[in-house]
Amino acid sequence: MQGIRRTGEAVRRQARVARDTVRRACAEPGRERDLAVQAGKAALAAWLAWAVAGWWLQAPMAFVAPWVAIVLVESTVYRSIAHGLQQLAAIATGTALATAAALLLDSTMAAMALVLPVAVLVGNWRRLGSQGVYAATGALFVLTFQPVTVAGSAARIAEAVFGAVVGITVNALVRPPVYLRSTRAALEEAAGEAERILEAVADGLARGAWDARAAGSLHERALRLGRLVEQARAAVGWSRESLRVNPWGRSRADSAPGPDYDDAVTVLDYVAVHTAGVTRAVLEACDDDRGVPRPGPHITEPYAAFLRDSAHGIRLYTTSRFAPGGRDRQADRELREVVEDLGRTLDDLRRRLPRAAPDDPDALAAYGTLLTQARRLADQLAGR
Repeated sequence: MQGIRRTGEAVRRQARVARDTVRRACAEPGRERDLAVQAGKAALAAWLAWAVAGWWLQAPMAFVAPWVAIVLVESTVYRSIAHGLQQLAAIATGTALATAAALLLDSTMAAMALVLPVAVLVGNWRRLGSQGVYAATGALFVLTFQPVTVAGSAARIAEAVFGAVVGITVNALVRPPVYLRSTRAALEEAAGEAERILEAVADGLARGAWDARAAGSLHERALRLGRLVEQARAAVGWSRESLRVNPWGRSRADSAPGPDYDDAVTVLDYVAVHTAGVTRAVLEACDDDRGVPRPGPHITEPYAAFLRDSAHGIRLYTTSRFAPGGRDRQADRELREVVEDLGRTLDDLRRRLPRAAPDDPDALAAYGTLLTQARRLADQLAGR
């Protein structure tokens, strides 16, 4: 009974997730709506290919056309074309090898034993990329559909070509995918997480709460921040690719990710590294086994103020770079002011640290680590 109950709860949970996904797709633009549109386009491409090849022309293996069409409604138009050419080359190679072997050997089993290893090897050719598997698939279609004739194999390649044309055309003309919105969202998500982590560390230091568990949790979040930055970097590449050979790309050329996006990824990459350094230094300071005295309020209070200013600077950085309608000059001015405040806070910390533990080299080294990470973080925002 308990197993049935758990299964029922899992089914209900998945149903809620599916319901929420459908609601988001209907309510606002986003990843869910993009996926729904791509699914609809793939279905449309398959339907059109079957309507011509299967219903109208009644081709001998008409399912090849909708099958190729549906898999070529890719995430970008450029990828549809590139993968389409690779897939057609693989299918044509496998079909030609299987046809020649079947006609020469006059035995399906012998031809299959000879051709399939070769087709699989051809499929691993680097130039065919991920589409190389279709060489063996094309060979199997020939060898398992009797009788084998040159005309039948030629018709099969023609069906694949027609399906590819339909899939690429539908993907290019019906709401071609563009990922500008998701790119901006990925960058903002990484910056927002960095801001939240720094503010949480600042709050803990200001309260004098040296909790090893909380510090460990923040450090784990800081380490995951690097993955968010990598996702943002990948999103920039997807956005640029989605505008290539895109019929509507010219109208959005002014929105293409420019150098500001690359600069933002670079800055956020450094922010992620130094945020991890800050959280690691705090985590080590929370370790009672190290025997290092914890900094007093005369150190933690200005350091907490520095982290809050850093978090505020990160927010201003993303606001200035990705504001609707172009760069936000007001945010730029505020960011310069925040960077100046960071410099003054660092100078204050430099003066305080030598007096914090003049007779304790270990404590001075621990405080120096905090100061080093702070300086590197400030340098990245100052060199924006």
